Amino acid sequence: VRDGDPVEAGEALCDGTNDPHDVLEVLGENALQTFLVNEVQAIYRLQGVKIDDKHIGIIIRQMMRKVEIMEVGDTKFIYGQSVDKYSFNRENERIYREGGQPAVGRPLLLGITRASLNIESFISAASFQETTKVLTNAAIAGKVDELRG
Repeated sequence: VRDGDPVEAGEALCDGTNDPHDVLEVLGENALQTFLVNEVQAIYRLQGVKIDDKHIGIIIRQMMRKVEIMEVGDTKFIYGQSVDKYSFNRENERIYREGGQPAVGRPLLLGITRASLNIESFISAASFQETTKVLTNAAIAGKVDELRG
């Protein structure tokens, strides 16, 4: 890049890979999903392995399933709380219907391990890692797993 060259937001100015959290913050969710799919595919292509994008997309969707509450509005959420994106949207739709102020959230990118352990199904989480801890916490909280998803 030279002095006076036009530069777009998110454009790489030096060699190396972009930080996924920076891609999310500057370019948004769709750009991050595209970036992650391309990065993962590049690794597999080097090994001569072909994987359909939809398989990688499923994993990325799970990694991006949470939002952090930035403004609570008239919702039941707490500032800084990490909530499921679908619960967030449902609650905001309810608040819209009632004429209230919806919450504002920012998308989160969780690592694969954290994303797998932070799902509503404790049986699914227990099958991934930290089985004893996940099942103990579920028992203490009196959780019931509806075996969905």
